[in-house]
Amino acid sequence: MRIGVVEDDDGVASALVDALEANRINAYRMSRGAEVLTRHPDFDLVLLDLGLPDMDGIDVLRHLRQVSAVPVIILTARDDERSVVRGLRNGADDYLVKPARIVELLARIEAIRRRAHRASAASTSMREFGDVIIDLTARSVQVAGTTIALTTKEFQLLEMLVDNPGTAVSRQQMMDQIWGDAFITVSRSLDVHMTALRSKLGRPGLIETIRGFGYRWTGEP
Repeated sequence: MRIGVVEDDDGVASALVDALEANRINAYRMSRGAEVLTRHPDFDLVLLDLGLPDMDGIDVLRHLRQVSAVPVIILTARDDERSVVRGLRNGADDYLVKPARIVELLARIEAIRRRAHRASAASTSMREFGDVIIDLTARSVQVAGTTIALTTKEFQLLEMLVDNPGTAVSRQQMMDQIWGDAFITVSRSLDVHMTALRSKLGRPGLIETIRGFGYRWTGEP
């Protein structure tokens, strides 16, 4: 991860860069707002002070948001409510008041990183697990380069699982969402479709049965 640290105080900037790099984060210091406006494509996240020598940090943020969606955490000595509200309304992802504990700062950075990852995953219809490629929009599945024909119900089951990889999905959830109820006849139908889905995928380890609960997509053939 590459973080741009926009801070004009040499001591604060040095401490931030050292702390981030001690936690295996690549940190690059800038002292002026104009620098981040030209270098923002180089970073995955920006730590932005508001009291900069060339322009106010809120103005930097406002200009940055016209050209980039890079996540921004404001890190400033300004602790008044008006500054917090202005920062968040102008596009900051988070707001921390100095002196911030490095543990809290790292937690905020990780939370933003997770949100960005989920948003990125949701924005694409493709799911790849080794040689298994699933296109949720085209509703197609390929295994080792061969297209696998699935019924509507089989694909719906697969979609529920791959949208929650590593998470246990209950039989109740599947039956309610796909069939609309959870009567015993539907339960038997679920078993039949799940057996057929596994057989067509030809990768026994991809779908794990959780006895007495449901199933989990492991992504591991």
